[in-house]
Amino acid sequence: MTTQGPKPVLLWFRRDLRLADNPALTRARATGRPVVPVYIHDEGAAVRPAGAASRWWLDKSLRALSESLTERGASLILRRGDSEAELRRLIDQTGADTVFLNRLFEPEGWARDADIAHALKAEGVECKGYNGTLMARPGNVLNGSGGPYKVFTPFLKALLATVEAPSPMPAPQDLPGAPALDSDRVEDWGLHPTRPDWSTGFDWTPGEAGAEAALTAFVAGGLSDYGAGRDIPSRPATSRLSPHLHRGEISPWRAIAAARAAVEAGTVKASEADKFVAEIGWREFSAHLLHHFPTLPDAAFRPEYDAFPWRDDEAGFRAWTKGLTGYPIVDAGMRQLWTTGWMHNRVRMIVASFVIKDLLIDWRRGEAWFWNTLVDADLASNAQNWQWVAGSGADASPYFRIFNPVTQGQKFDADGRYIKRWCPELASLPAKWAHAPWTAPPEVLREARVRLGFDYPRPIVDHAQARDRALAALKVVTGRGQDAAQD
Repeated sequence: MTTQGPKPVLLWFRRDLRLADNPALTRARATGRPVVPVYIHDEGAAVRPAGAASRWWLDKSLRALSESLTERGASLILRRGDSEAELRRLIDQTGADTVFLNRLFEPEGWARDADIAHALKAEGVECKGYNGTLMARPGNVLNGSGGPYKVFTPFLKALLATVEAPSPMPAPQDLPGAPALDSDRVEDWGLHPTRPDWSTGFDWTPGEAGAEAALTAFVAGGLSDYGAGRDIPSRPATSRLSPHLHRGEISPWRAIAAARAAVEAGTVKASEADKFVAEIGWREFSAHLLHHFPTLPDAAFRPEYDAFPWRDDEAGFRAWTKGLTGYPIVDAGMRQLWTTGWMHNRVRMIVASFVIKDLLIDWRRGEAWFWNTLVDADLASNAQNWQWVAGSGADASPYFRIFNPVTQGQKFDADGRYIKRWCPELASLPAKWAHAPWTAPPEVLREARVRLGFDYPRPIVDHAQARDRALAALKVVTGRGQDAAQD
């Protein structure tokens, strides 16, 4: 089927589910031709299928994007199946000769996009790709030898020194009309969980408006004390932008611009904004690493760590996933994750250290659990962060840095507010004992109505012994011992 008048162009949405600061949309709109927005649910194209929590988010984000497009006179066309096949069907139906898209930089997505572009070009259809997801296109920030950076600090310095922020691109007020086309209904894709609906505790507003609201709240609140506040899990000091950034509901440059504007307005110190920019830079570092090192999610970045003698501890792993390890800060984090689809960043490090070093369970199993349960699950960030804790990644924390779950809780949740929220069975226990209930006197436990082994589990492992076991295992990799460092 072809249309009368100017040929339309296809706008292929993927991980850029927004209208503002969207280079592919801006360029498509600038043609003056009808724009056909499309999202293709191609489950076979990804390195691994999206996790359950990510699917929940996608459902809501697509609904929000569809509403925004409808307000501007365009309909979001939803298709399910092979991306190239569905694009070809749309081209046949519309007569479009151009596809606008923002590139994916994960190796599999990058290669697939190139294959599709070459195939369509041979038939007279051009694919125009842009960077709408990262601060810089991978390959544009290289070290003095022309290779990718493997250490974060020089990477960040080079990134901020060489890459200029793009000019803001407002969302279009309208989009030229396009012909009516058949479209799936998002509710038919089964992205929202049923039987049971385990998402009832998800307190999120996916979509571009939700992203902007989260950014506004963060700049007005948590940013002013971000450097210290971001480590306290009971405080709302983090941006909570990670799932919005993952789905491209907001650009990283937009978040950075808002932080820098607060500095210029005198409401935030430059040091606090710089710390936030560095955190966005760490996300960028992870994405660039994955682009250059495709095996990052599956194999140790430092190959010697693939010889690590991991343990097969199914009971320990199940206790960890359910938040029943007997270590309150670990259990609180795992329960927060299951209930809300998100976990505070400081606690993510603690729970990862516990499963890797106290239980000696392969980091890939923990990464896979996070992949399925996090609304912000991101292939590059997930793999890089888990390898950072495991000591096997680029610029990683050394393996012999072993978090003590008791002292970590005492340091970052001194009053016990976080653990008592997510482990309510400990709510009446004085803060002095809340991070190590097994050390509390019997009369204190009785008064707090805590029966260890019944109301709350005893520790599934002795941390001191587990630390010694982990350091012994490290000798298999290094050939020598290390002095344990505890935090």
